Amino acid sequence: MSLRRSAQQGFTLLEMLVALAVFSLAALALVRLQGVTLRTAADLDAKTLGQIVARNIMVETQTDVQPPAMGEAQGDVTNGGRQWHWTRTVKATDDKRLVQVDVTVEPQGGGGSPSVLSFVRVAE
Repeated sequence: MSLRRSAQQGFTLLEMLVALAVFSLAALALVRLQGVTLRTAADLDAKTLGQIVARNIMVETQTDVQPPAMGEAQGDVTNGGRQWHWTRTVKATDDKRLVQVDVTVEPQGGGGSPSVLSFVRVAE
């Protein structure tokens, strides 16, 4: 009876290996999920700051007494402790009194998706 009882106690080596394999797969999935979450949060942070820079350029363009020149203008600005490169494209609309302005902002050195903002301004 004591032999039967000892065989009933504990796990076999095969059962332990299967349990460890299942646990390691779950742990690897959680580590990968954490990495994706961190990259997404960093990209979202860069995207938000890029939109703030684009809105600042829009406000400068809207409040300037002189209308912007047709064509493309580029520049660099520091905001949020980061360097940003912006491109502003001004083009005519069907209404001669208005121009369309497209602003694209992206972090210098890459590392994020560009932020784009379009608006209409009086051409006079």
